[in-house]
Order: sequence, then structure tokens, then C-alpha cells
Amino acid sequence: MISKWNYLPLTTEEQELEIALAKKFANSPAIAELLVQRGITTVEQAEHFFNPSLSDLHDPFLMQDMDKAVDRLNRAMGSKEKILVYGDYDVDGTTAVALVYKYLRNYYSHVEYYIPTRDEEGYGISIKSIDHAVEMGIKLIIVLDCGIKAIDEIAYAGRHGIDFIICDHHVPDAILPDACAILNPKLEGNTYPYPHLSGCGVGFKFMQAFAQSNGLDGRHDLYNLLDLVAVSIAADIVPMTGENRVMTHFGLKRLNTNPNTGLKGIIKICGLNNREITISDVIFKIGPRINASGRMQSGMEAVELLTAKDFADAYAKSKNIDQYNRDRKELDKRITEEANKILEERGDVDSSNKTIVIYNKNWHKGIIGIVASRLTELYYKPAVVLTLSNGLATGSSRSVQGYDIYQAIEATRDLLENFGGHTYAVGLSMKEENIAEFTRRFEDYVAKTITPNQLTPQIDIDTYMKFEEITPEFLACLHKFTPFGPGNQKPIFCTRNVMDFGTSKLVGKNLEHIKLELVDNSSGTVINGIAFNMKQYFDYIKSGKAFDICYTIEENKHPNNTSQYQLFVKEIRTDSKPHQDV
Repeated sequence: MISKWNYLPLTTEEQELEIALAKKFANSPAIAELLVQRGITTVEQAEHFFNPSLSDLHDPFLMQDMDKAVDRLNRAMGSKEKILVYGDYDVDGTTAVALVYKYLRNYYSHVEYYIPTRDEEGYGISIKSIDHAVEMGIKLIIVLDCGIKAIDEIAYAGRHGIDFIICDHHVPDAILPDACAILNPKLEGNTYPYPHLSGCGVGFKFMQAFAQSNGLDGRHDLYNLLDLVAVSIAADIVPMTGENRVMTHFGLKRLNTNPNTGLKGIIKICGLNNREITISDVIFKIGPRINASGRMQSGMEAVELLTAKDFADAYAKSKNIDQYNRDRKELDKRITEEANKILEERGDVDSSNKTIVIYNKNWHKGIIGIVASRLTELYYKPAVVLTLSNGLATGSSRSVQGYDIYQAIEATRDLLENFGGHTYAVGLSMKEENIAEFTRRFEDYVAKTITPNQLTPQIDIDTYMKFEEITPEFLACLHKFTPFGPGNQKPIFCTRNVMDFGTSKLVGKNLEHIKLELVDNSSGTVINGIAFNMKQYFDYIKSGKAFDICYTIEENKHPNNTSQYQLFVKEIRTDSKPHQDV
């Protein structure tokens, strides 16, 4: 599907700020424009952005209920109560549990952890887990990355003398569970300065407050766990701004110098030893392997790995998890193919419907979220994929850029048994007999609220570049924008009227990619690039005609510590249509 290319020019006022910043940073208007786009308008702000500091983290006691949470935890430890650290089975949940458990175990021995099973217990707090806690004599449960909607379950626990501290970041309902404390920066009326923490991030803030209250904040043992927070932020696709960017910055440093033992095992399995680990490595290599444990087997194994103290043990567990990931990939491929076949047979591929809802009771519950993402990417429509689990049609939804699928799912809540999530991803369950009505009402709501632009892939161009501007000084300054993520996306550049230098060629097993060597029409600068799966443009490129490209700039680190840059071409445009300024 061909994307719409958008460019938002700076205002006259912003252009004046850009000129001032360009003099300071790489003498580059492009760098200055990227800063202004991010709301950075002074040299002081830019220096702050380029050099994150742990002192930039907010006081955790600014979060609503933090004093109550710390007081309850201190009382539990003072009374030697048994504490259970509980979390979701995905990356965010398992890293959160590992972080809180590892940190508390430094100071307290009566603490255990628990991850529910995806198939038997499902998302959130289960009655089975509470019964397990009762048998263990647990008096306090710290729940991470879930719990904000567990009203009945927490009431049930209360009748058995168990208190809860909820550390969640999902959108809450108007009615909240009866917990001792609810730590959630999205709570209505919460004045915490940064609302976009991951579940693990909320857990980190809780431990930060605990450390302050006990005079432990001068030690570095909590900051040594920021590699776990960085993994959660990257994998959960929360905004890479504010505190998240600061914690990820230092978490990546930890991953590259002395990561926690469990992560060392995964790093070795991924083949990331002796090279710089980037946020992309976390998203595409480390995160999926941790996730595969909860998808294919049990999230408990992921926590066992992340809390491992012995490297040989961690490496053995990493090999098991790597196999789960291989199995997950095969299952993902098969179910996606089955889903596409069903959609083709139903005529949904070419229909005017604005949504996709598909149900197969035999599909693996741990894979349907990935399949929903695949269908959304392929058809560029909000998608819901359902399977049968514990007698309910249970599934995951994914959205397109700019469309809030949480609100669309919430509009059908009377048909649902449970739901929860974020703007772009929501989990849900319903009775089988409600699927048809849900499908109708979901389609009706989305059709009325989604815009044509949101149903068309968009490429937002940050700035236009000439190849002669891509200098070592520019690249060094661009590197300081990392880590990238939502809210601080990797910049997309556009260069117009580029041509083959004469040496571009097809590469890949099936000659499906183009290895590019290009020049533009403004200088003799030659630059390398790669265009994956764009073989269809090769003849045009070799004809010597000019074309436009939009791209990111990728850095390849080599073992000898040298860097090589190339253009990662996202799209090629051979026509003469003007790019749209929006």
C-alpha cells in the first residue's frame, strides 16, 4: 500500500528559533528543525535533551497514593508479613515483577512472586492466584501492570485478609478497586508530572519512593535495575519522552556495560555480545523472546530468567525461551495465513468496511495479539482477533496511527465481560453469542469516527535533506537524539531528485532488495542505502531517471568500534506529484 507523504513546515516564529539553534548544533538547519519539532527551542533545553540526567526524574511522592503505598509496605516489612509480587505475563509485567522482587529481596526475605497463566487464568488478577496467596499466608500483594479494573477480585482478597497495592498504567474506569493504594499516573485528578510510564516504570517509582523513605536513595542498587525498565518501555511502546527517555537512556547504558544476569543470557542468545545494543535490538530481539515465554508457556519462566543470579543458569533458561520464540514465529505465520484466507473467502479484503473482526476458536491465545498487528499492518484498518478461552471469546485489538481503539471498544462495553488497554491496543473478552453484535457495533462506531487519513498509511517527513548535509558532525549530533520511540520517533528525511550512481544492484536470496549507491542533483556526494523488498523499482532506478526517497539514517557499529552509516529507504516515489504540506 502506497503511503501519503506529509511534511509540516515550521512557522515563521519556529524558523527564527531554528536559525538560532542551527548556529550551535552542527551548523545544521536539519538538526535545529528536529529540535524545534520536539518543542526544544533554546540551547539550554537542547543541552538538557542531549545529556539526560537521573536528577531529571520526578519526586515519586508526587504520585497520588504513593505515601500510602510506602507506608503499607514499610508496615508489612516491619511486621514480617509475607508479600507477593504479582504481574502480567507480558514483557512489561514480567520485567516489573523482576525489578520489584529483586530490589525488595535485597532488604527483605519474606517475598515471593507470581505470574498468572495466559490460558487458565487470563489477563489480570485471578481468583486462582488469590486462593494461592491465601494458602501461602500472604498478607500483602503488590500488583504490577494490571489490577486497575479488578474490583471483584480485590474485594474477594480483602475478605481473606489480603491487602493490595496496585501499580498500573492502564486507563482506569470511574469506579476503582478497594486497594490500600493505587499508583497510576493516569488516574483522574493525579497531578504527577509524567502520565506515560510503563507498568515497570510505575514499579520503579514505587521502589524509588520506598528507598527515599528508608534512607536508601544514596545507593545505586535501584538504578542498576534500569535495564529492566528500558526493556519494558521499548517493548510496551509507551512514549519515549520525559522520564521514559531518561530511564531508557540509562537502562541502555546498563545493557551495554553490565546488564543483569538474566538479560546477559538473552543478549548472548540474540548474538548481541561485543556490539552496541540499541533500542531496536530491545524491540525486535530481546523483547520478543521475553514475551514468548508468556505467550507459549508461562511468564513465570521469564521472571525466573530475569531474576537469575548464575549466568550458566540464565543462559540455559534463555535457550528455552529462544525456542519458545521460534515456535511462536511458526505459529504466528500459520495463524496469520489462516486469517488472511478467511478474510479473502469472506470478501473482506476488498470490502468498504473500516474494521476487521475475525474469530477462530482453535487459535492459540498467546498469538492473537501479534496476528491482530499483522492484519492492521496489511489492511490498514483497526483489527480485532478472537479465540475461545475458558468459555469466552477472548482476543486482542490493534489500531492504525492516530485512531483511539480504546474508545471504540469501550463503546461496546455492555457486550463485553472484560476489557482494558491503551489507545492502540486493547484486550477484551465476550460471550460467543455476542460476537456478531459486537462486530456490527464496532464497525458502526469506527466508521463514524475514523477519518480517511487514518485509513491511509502516512509517512511524516521531518525535514528535507541534501546529501552534502549528511556530514560526520551532523551524524554525531543525530545520534544524540536517541533513544527513539513514540513522541521521539527516529527522524524521517526526504531527498528529492536522486539518481543511481551507476552501481546500485539487486541483493538478497531472491534478489528482492536493492543495494543503493545514490547521488542527488545538488552535489557529487555519493551515499549508500538499502531498499528492502523494492525490486519493482530497480529497472526505473537503472534507467538513470531521477526519483524521490524518504528514509531514516541507520548506524552500523562494528567490533572495532567504527561506525558506518547508510540510508534505510522507506519508500521510493518515481512520479512528479508534490509532497503534501499539512
